[in-house]
Formats: sequence, C-alpha cells, structure tokens
Amino acid sequence: MSRFPIHDELTAPERSAVVLRGALSGGGQLPNFLGVLAGSPAALRAYARFRSELRHGTLSLATVERIALAVAEQLGSEQEVATHARSARAAGLGGDEIELARRFRSQDPGEAALLEYVRAIVVDGRLPLHLHEQAREAGWSEEQLLEAIAIVSLEHFVAMVSVAAEIPPDGSSEQSRLLKAA
Repeated sequence: MSRFPIHDELTAPERSAVVLRGALSGGGQLPNFLGVLAGSPAALRAYARFRSELRHGTLSLATVERIALAVAEQLGSEQEVATHARSARAAGLGGDEIELARRFRSQDPGEAALLEYVRAIVVDGRLPLHLHEQAREAGWSEEQLLEAIAIVSLEHFVAMVSVAAEIPPDGSSEQSRLLKAA
C-alpha cells in the first residue's frame, strides 16, 4: 500500500482532478504515481508542465529512457525501473542496452559519454570539466546537455516520490478497490 492516497479523477482535489482528467483523455489507465501526486495540486501541475515541455526537447526517446533508467536504478525505485524498462523497449532499446543504461553505460559511444556526464551529476554531485568536454566532443550540444540535466531532475523527483510513498505497481490500486468492493 502507498503511504499516500492514490487518487483518481473522482477523489482528487478539484485542481488536481482537472489534470488527471486530461491524463486519462489520452486513454489507458492512470499511473499510480500521478494518483499519489494528485494529493498536491501544485506538485502535480508542476510535474505535468515540466514533463510536457521536455517532450518537445531535442533528445531522442531512447536517450531520455536511458537517463531515466539510470536515475531510477541509482535511487532504488523498482517501480520506475520497471516503467522505464518497458518504455525503453518501446523506444527500440534491447535488453542488453537497458541493463547497461541502469549502470550509466551504453554500447553506443555517444550515449556512453552522455550517461557518464549524467552519472557524475547524480552519483558524485559534481561535474568535472573533462566530462563536459567529453560529452561535447561526442556530439552533444549545449541544449541537449541542459535537457539531459532537466531529465535527471525530473526523474529524480519521480523516483524520490515513488520511493518515499512506496507506490505500488500500476494496476494494483484498482485491483485492491475491486477486492474491497466485492
């Protein structure tokens, strides 16, 4: 069970319900993470805006998923590792590349340089100049490096909330509601 209520569009505060209805309009099931975050309309709206803007960035989906996998693994968020592994597969990454990304690695030299750059920020809390230069030499633009840092920030937030809230796997809250109703 989550340490926070997992809201849906009917139980969420009104200012969150609007965002949740928008998320549901895309079809599918509401992720438990969004249901938990709905407990704070300001946090939910900030997350939704941040994620939305980054979707219009220059990094490929595969690169974003590599970064997300590494951050989730580093913070011990099993739920987010599983979620991003599925997304990474959908973005065309194979199992070997997914496993490497979880350790800030890649067989692709350019991706490896970016993941090393990200690792220094996430793990060491500092970025030596040579890693910045190495990422630039590998072809990453300043814009892409800044987007990578933004992805780290967003995924760090998601993993921290997931770990702190002990959010159960998606679908489990609906299963428990059905059991209670029976």
